Amino acid sequence: MSNNLNKKSLRLNAVMAVVATTLAAGGALAQVTPNREAELAGRLDKLAAELEAVKAQLTQLQKERAAQPAAATAVAPATAANTTLSNAPLAAYANAPAAGGTPATVLSSYGELTYTRPTSASENTQADLARFVLGFQHRFDDKNKVVAELEVEHAVSSSSDPGEVALEQAFVEHQLNPQVALRGGLFLIPAGLLNENHEPTVFYGVQRNFVETAIIPTTWREGGLQVVGNLDDGWTLQGGVSTGFDITKWDATSTEGAESPLGSIHQELALAKARDLSVFGAVNWRGIPGLQLGGSVFSGGASHGQPNTPSSRITLWDVHARWTPDRWDLSALYARGSISNTAALNQPLVGGLTLIPSRFDGWYTQAAYRLWSNNDYSLSPFVRYEQVNTARAYDEIGAGLTPAARPTEKIWSLGANFNIGSGIVLKADYQRFDVADDANRINLGLGWSF
Repeated sequence: MSNNLNKKSLRLNAVMAVVATTLAAGGALAQVTPNREAELAGRLDKLAAELEAVKAQLTQLQKERAAQPAAATAVAPATAANTTLSNAPLAAYANAPAAGGTPATVLSSYGELTYTRPTSASENTQADLARFVLGFQHRFDDKNKVVAELEVEHAVSSSSDPGEVALEQAFVEHQLNPQVALRGGLFLIPAGLLNENHEPTVFYGVQRNFVETAIIPTTWREGGLQVVGNLDDGWTLQGGVSTGFDITKWDATSTEGAESPLGSIHQELALAKARDLSVFGAVNWRGIPGLQLGGSVFSGGASHGQPNTPSSRITLWDVHARWTPDRWDLSALYARGSISNTAALNQPLVGGLTLIPSRFDGWYTQAAYRLWSNNDYSLSPFVRYEQVNTARAYDEIGAGLTPAARPTEKIWSLGANFNIGSGIVLKADYQRFDVADDANRINLGLGWSF
């Protein structure tokens, strides 16, 4: 279109030049040859008509050209939201309505590669494409959209490989009014600081912290219905009903339950047992710039009426805070979970490697500082201290049968994030363990998110 516009402009200039020349010539000839006055008048009328036609075409082309940026802007908000808010989960940064109510489809992705070298057992060094995620959101109109993410873990997934392919999210959202939305499908549970915001560009260190991995099984998703309210004065309220955990999945012959009690029995909406539904709620307040205070609770039955399975309820709650004044990024979190009626549940499991704990918890505190930044680059050292106990207590099942509580693991993590623009990060850290000191390690990582 710009070529057409340039051509028309040149044509207009040429016509105007001809008109000027003709007028000059006409004036001179009128003095010398009056008989040609009628002929020159005709020519001038014809040129004037052509000039008006070219001016009309030029005006139309200018209007069409001016309309092009507006059309591009109509799609821009959804794309910009994904780029600017890549720190948020797809479910969060998909909230911006498409301009003018037009449908829009937006692609997203995040991934992370890791290198882990134990300091006392270098033969166990591993490199891994820990996860690769492709996501999309499609907005049908101003009020309705669908959001989904597909994840591949450990690069290769097959019956003989360690990888896994899973849907991380797949839900439909309907905007009831400017402040309240309703979600239905598979969504992330609003727990802690990381579960809904777990992209590698938004957390410090190569690995996610242990509290929000072993106690809160990030990334933890359930199927159900959820109401999300973004209210005045910085309040965000979330709540709903969903599927829950399946206690019959507990494997006493494995150490998986000792690593993450709830991570070993979550269902991920894969033919999930759903007789016993769960309820959840979360509240976060961001009324002061840079400050977030919040908490969450999740509770529901886990036995689902299965034969020979005592009734049991699982409850998990947390409180958390994050403050980002100037160059600092400070955060803290405490999470605690409980499983009821574990004495009866553990009776048939006596002698197994891992029995079901009645209580598990953990907490951490973390400080990061943006030490250096230049244009798109920034360097942020951090330190994190956390305590995690995946079996704080067991219900009594008889003398000599009740397991002793596990020792509390204490972990120091010291490292730095080096950001390349807003979507790429290089990471390095050293982790020191108090109990499992043979697990001390050096980690390197590369991550992206858009």
